[in-house]
Amino acid sequence: MIDPRRLRVLRALADHGTVTAAAAALHLTPSAVSQQLAALESEAGHPLLLRKGRRVSLTPAGSLLVAHAHAVAAELERAQATLDGLATGVAGRVAVAAFASAITQVVAPALAALKERSIELSVRDAEGHESVRLLLDGEIDVAITEEHRTTERFTRFPLYTEPFDVVLPPGRSGSGPVDLASLADEDWVVTLPGNPLRDVVEMACAQAGFTPRIRHTSDDFRAIEALVAAGAGVALAPRNAVGGVKAVRRAVAGVAPLRRVVAAVRPGSEDHPLIRAVLDELRPA
Repeated sequence: MIDPRRLRVLRALADHGTVTAAAAALHLTPSAVSQQLAALESEAGHPLLLRKGRRVSLTPAGSLLVAHAHAVAAELERAQATLDGLATGVAGRVAVAAFASAITQVVAPALAALKERSIELSVRDAEGHESVRLLLDGEIDVAITEEHRTTERFTRFPLYTEPFDVVLPPGRSGSGPVDLASLADEDWVVTLPGNPLRDVVEMACAQAGFTPRIRHTSDDFRAIEALVAAGAGVALAPRNAVGGVKAVRRAVAGVAPLRRVVAAVRPGSEDHPLIRAVLDELRPA
């Protein structure tokens, strides 16, 4: 028989790519992870890993077993949800991770309503890619993130969609929507390489016929807005991510880029009474 606890180790390896990273996610030593994987190979009766020096990758059998491991994990989540549903009353704590503006706009209002129902939220400020990792590793119960960061590994619940606005230095004339093409000669303040929101900005500029001249970078939209307010350049930012300093926000002329925000949970856990109660408060908020 295959030990399901070892399937968890295999999933961590598939998620994180190396034995060392998988060990860190599982709070184990790399040696312990290697031993668990070796034992799993023996139980499965097939080689699951290709080893090249210190690096490992999954064999076809390993990839097939990972797919089954995801299904097993989802059923275990459902089993736990069913058992917890037998208890009388719904009270307890749920761990939620979200980026800053989602905490302000959605999580905080939901927290107040849930507190009245004896449900506590443990809130963690985390950008979308980080909250997805925390959810995979079981450190949180709900991740509020951009839709494009999630995969079929999660059950998703749409929360809201917000457009990107143009952010301009104070004193700019005009009040209507801004044609992005008119900003082709401006300096730009954008997110760091690797941040998917940077891809959104670069694609929007490309569709307007130019490549943005990037002068400053930050993954903190408050910092981006402050730089724009100081005259460092212009920016595109999700509508709810900016506000509070003297930069000017204007709508994008034509079709604006959008950020779709979802609540993501591990499959099966959406039936847990506590998580279901949290989702029921997050969506109207």
